[in-house]
Amino acid sequence: MKNVTDSFLSLGHWPFAGSFGFNTDILATNPINLSVVIGVLIFFGKGVLSDLLDNRKQRILNTIRNSEELRGGAIEQLEKARARLRKVETEADQFRLNGYSEIEREKRNLINSTYKTLEQLENYKNETIQFEQQRAINQVRQRVFQQALQGALGTLNNCLNNELHLRTISANIGMLGAMKEITD
Repeated sequence: MKNVTDSFLSLGHWPFAGSFGFNTDILATNPINLSVVIGVLIFFGKGVLSDLLDNRKQRILNTIRNSEELRGGAIEQLEKARARLRKVETEADQFRLNGYSEIEREKRNLINSTYKTLEQLENYKNETIQFEQQRAINQVRQRVFQQALQGALGTLNNCLNNELHLRTISANIGMLGAMKEITD
C-alpha cells in the first residue's frame, strides 16, 4: 500500500526541465498516455470513423431501399397471382357449371332417345304380334277352307255321277269363259 501512496505523492515531484527519460511509474504515466492516445485517435480517426459510419449508413439505406423495392415487386406479383387465381377459379366454376349443364342435357337426350327406342320397339312388337295373328288367322282359314273343300269334294264325289259331274264342269267352264270375255 505504501507504493501506491508513494506513487501519488511522486506526482507532485517533477523532474527538472532539460532532462529526458522514461518514467517507469505506471500510475503516473498511464492517464497522460491514454489521454494523448485518445486525443490523437479522436483528431485523426474522427474523419475515418465518420467515413466508415457514413458508408455503413449508406449501405444500410441502400439495403432498405432495395428491400422496399423487392417488397413492392413481391406485392405486385402477389396481386397478379391473386388476380390470376380469381380468374382461374371463375373459369373453373364456369366449366363446372357448363359441365353439369352439359351432363344434364346429355342425360335428358339419352332418356328421350331411350324412350323413343322403347316406343319403336313397342310398335315393332305390336306390328309383329298383329302380323303373326294375321298369319295364324290366314293359316287357320286356309286349313278350314281346304278341309271344307275336301269335305265338299268328298260329298260331291259321293253324290255325283259321271253325267252330273260333266254338266258341272261344263257350267263352270262356261262361267269362266264369260268372265274372260268381260275382262277382255
